[in-house]
Amino acid sequence: MPPDHPILDQVVLGASSLFDVKRAPIAAHMTVFPQRPDAPIDAAGLLQVVDVIAPPEAGPLMLSVAHEGSLRALLAAPTAPHLMIEVPGFMLADPELAVLLQERVAQGLSLVLGGRIPDSAPQTLWHLFQAVTVARANIRDQLPAGLGGRPLQRYFIGADGPAMSAGALRAGFTAVVGWPTGDAPGPDSKARPVPAGVTTVVDLMQRVDRQEPAEKLEAVVRNDPTLAFRLMRYLNSPGFGLSVEISSFRHALMILGYQRLKRWLALLVTSAIDDPDLKPLMQLAVRRGLLMEELARPGGDEALRNELFICGVFSTLDRMIGQPFDQLLKTIPVQESVASALVDDSGPCAPFLALARAVEAESAYDIREMAETLLLTVGDVNRALVKALVHAHSLTKG
Repeated sequence: MPPDHPILDQVVLGASSLFDVKRAPIAAHMTVFPQRPDAPIDAAGLLQVVDVIAPPEAGPLMLSVAHEGSLRALLAAPTAPHLMIEVPGFMLADPELAVLLQERVAQGLSLVLGGRIPDSAPQTLWHLFQAVTVARANIRDQLPAGLGGRPLQRYFIGADGPAMSAGALRAGFTAVVGWPTGDAPGPDSKARPVPAGVTTVVDLMQRVDRQEPAEKLEAVVRNDPTLAFRLMRYLNSPGFGLSVEISSFRHALMILGYQRLKRWLALLVTSAIDDPDLKPLMQLAVRRGLLMEELARPGGDEALRNELFICGVFSTLDRMIGQPFDQLLKTIPVQESVASALVDDSGPCAPFLALARAVEAESAYDIREMAETLLLTVGDVNRALVKALVHAHSLTKG
């Protein structure tokens, strides 16, 4: 179970991923802000939570800690080898920190340089870093391509949309941090062809909405073995929480019921869009749905949780299909609350979606603001995020 650690009340967490040129997530990214600038973060507590959010089998995690004293404590603490810690360049002017970093790198710690090393620091410190982050505002800075024959990875931060992210990757950046969705498509946007798999899942969702008998639903699934496989994979994933293994669509309907089944069919809509360029949007969709659901879990309203999950999962569908939501939702059955949030950012689901976007943008100010709108504490948001990230990892393992 994810930990309920006191550290979660002391920080603001933002979470995204690093995407490479293949649009695949190569590492998780987390920014940690202190709740109070004058109160250092408990480094040991933070690492305990991180160990659950991002175990070694989940792949690398890059940590950015927005508090100098807390970062120093974190750098001195024992860390797992799959963690990468970002160190702002200005801190390297401190000779004592430079000595600590040399010792920790010798012990296997991976470091990412945040910006340039200041002129007052020896350039020999470059060899301590395996990568450097480059913000959009500093894109013209001349950074070395390698260190003594060892290539230096470059991570781009601050893209304003998918076009800029793609451009950075074409320009030779190893990865981009986060994947902004960009502007919503307008009425004159060129829509992509709707994949056959999407049409099948939408047909199935409509039938589930009408609560058609299990044999009719199974007939639709039998015509698309890939759909059935994906659904079984999700339902039997380690973190789904079912006490029995789902063996068939009929079994899934019996165990879950129509409404819970519909939410997982919503997840299949995005996964049925088999376009490598859209992988980041698929990941965003899953994480949003899981986070929005967890944010509402303490309220005990299962219907609202289902609506929030579907809202999050569908929230990138307009970009993926290239159609505005007011057109797209004419063919996809969703509740009015979900449609209102997606079409014009209104209704009960809208503030949850805004909060999920703030978390993935790693914006402490927006996270606090949206949490207050929902009468949630930042600790509430952090606990929901931890559970959502653990669940998201379990889905990819399934």
